[in-house]
Amino acid sequence: MTEITPLERVRHPEKANRPDNPIQRKPAWIRVKAPVSKTYNETRELMRGLNLTTVCEEAACPNIGECWSKKHATMMIMGEICTRACAFCNVSTGKPNALDPFEPTNVATAVKTMGLNHIVITSVDRDDLADGGAQHFADVITAIREAAPATTIEILTPDFLKKPGALEIVVAAKPDVFNHNLETVPKLYTTVRPGARYYHSLRLLDRVKELDPTIFTKSGLMVGLGEEKDEVLQVMDDMRMADIDFITIGQYLQPTVKHHAIDRFVTPDEFSVLEKQAYAKGFLMVSASPLTRSSHHAGEDFAKLKIARDKIAGRG
Repeated sequence: MTEITPLERVRHPEKANRPDNPIQRKPAWIRVKAPVSKTYNETRELMRGLNLTTVCEEAACPNIGECWSKKHATMMIMGEICTRACAFCNVSTGKPNALDPFEPTNVATAVKTMGLNHIVITSVDRDDLADGGAQHFADVITAIREAAPATTIEILTPDFLKKPGALEIVVAAKPDVFNHNLETVPKLYTTVRPGARYYHSLRLLDRVKELDPTIFTKSGLMVGLGEEKDEVLQVMDDMRMADIDFITIGQYLQPTVKHHAIDRFVTPDEFSVLEKQAYAKGFLMVSASPLTRSSHHAGEDFAKLKIARDKIAGRG
């Protein structure tokens, strides 16, 4: 059995006793270069200086070199400790610290300093909070609007499970894009995403459109976890029934030997087929590739989303 390092023990205490799942060698199409650019280091220093956390680092995103070199970063609010223990995720699990009251201002300062046209804000799950962190999300959105009114805002939220009224607080703050990832097919929820409920997540996104039809909705899937293609197509149909505008589909990459095993590496050709099928089902925007992640190319994709909606409305 592979020995767990002290760092891994602190980061993922709930995974310590799980059997090892050897990490498979990545195929050539999924390898990325190590980040080395000057702009990458500048982005890193800005985040450190403002005491901000990024999901790029916490979730070990393979696109960090590319995104940070372009001054794109997905900020993760409400700390770096999550109350959930999803089998795919590399974010630390445990008892979170108190919310930082200066975080909304610090996030807004970073957005203004970087001169961002589009920003993605995500968070850990905060089941310990009465509203799941909904008001904090709203405060961050408001602070960005005040500091950088031209910046469009995309949020990637938790599911706010058993938090009545939380979703309404976030939607009232009027983000431009509301993203919540379904992550996988229903049959795998008990092993991949045990703290969540598939139909609750689906209903959350459906409810966003009911509350404010002008907000774009978005959701993502990982593949390579053991799902069947027909199950992926069914999730697409479920998403369209919930009027979701944008779907992302990417390859699951196993962070450590204690995380869920990779079932297989899905080929680029298979992703191309999934992209065509998703567009045929009516999504306004589809991003499907081995390295697709929820916030990868988010700014460019938002511009395409607006163009696609305008065409349907006869304005393009």
